[in-house]
Amino acid sequence: MMKIGKVYRDKMIKTIKDGVVKSGACVVVNYEKVSSSDLSRLRKTLRTKKAKMCASRNSLVKVALKGTEYTSLADGLTGKTAVIFTSSDPADIAKTLVEFAKKNESFVFCGGVLGGGLLHKEDIKRIADLPSREVLLTKLLGTLQSPMTRLARTLNGKTTELILILKQLSEKRGGN
Repeated sequence: MMKIGKVYRDKMIKTIKDGVVKSGACVVVNYEKVSSSDLSRLRKTLRTKKAKMCASRNSLVKVALKGTEYTSLADGLTGKTAVIFTSSDPADIAKTLVEFAKKNESFVFCGGVLGGGLLHKEDIKRIADLPSREVLLTKLLGTLQSPMTRLARTLNGKTTELILILKQLSEKRGGN
């Protein structure tokens, strides 16, 4: 018969490992002196943005990341540690976390993972400065449509000029 503590630890290790390896983005934070009410609000905000926050002991995070390419992420963890992972827009999650960190100075970034690559503390802040996914897609669409729009305007302009010239000729010759 397995003990409850062992089952809980195994489940936490699996949750953290799956979250880091399988999700699109992951951030590891230290939240040493953050109040539980602030953390509850952060969890609620993250949940609405399709992200999950998993608070765990450092030893469990180290065991979960052992054997993965993200082992260095667990180096130097101290105090209370949380892992936030999401498959949604990482820029939106990073903005939420950076905003929370501004209000709570003891909420410190330890690192993260994005698209299979490791992130440093500064990278998370840079990602937060990026526009959202929708804005970037809109800009890309505008860039792709630009040449076609210019061509249509040019062709339309020449057609309009031809019509005006024909109208002027017909007026000179006594037409309508």
